[in-house]
Amino acid sequence: MTAKKATSTRKISKSSSKEGNEGESPSRLIDIKIKELGNWRGKTLAGVRALIKQAVPDVVEELKWRGVPVWSHDGIICTGETYKSAVKLTFAKGASLKDPSKLFNSSLEGNTRRAIDIHEGVEINADAFKTLIRAAAALNSSKKKAR
Repeated sequence: MTAKKATSTRKISKSSSKEGNEGESPSRLIDIKIKELGNWRGKTLAGVRALIKQAVPDVVEELKWRGVPVWSHDGIICTGETYKSAVKLTFAKGASLKDPSKLFNSSLEGNTRRAIDIHEGVEINADAFKTLIRAAAALNSSKKKAR
């Protein structure tokens, strides 16, 4: 008997609207995504999501680009993509953020984005991460006021 990989039949909304498929909110769909991952990637995504909400309590959760969780506050703060070997948090304006704790470890060559790849068994520095999230939200808010 061979093991067969389970696949989800639930369609996740690509919309950035406040309501996803079947009338479910993006936050609820992110809950489902985390549960369906069910492994270290789900736990990691749930952990960073909790830290994001602690850092910016009024953060807006959305699903875009085929079900990728997105956290916004006056613009995108970061996305949470899951790959086989990493959970990638891509900061939309990461190149403009100070990163004294050196959390950014991916997409370092670009002029705009920066990313944090979290691999199995690796824990992120929670305080430094929350500081980075707050800085990203503040940057978005300052850009909005400047317009």
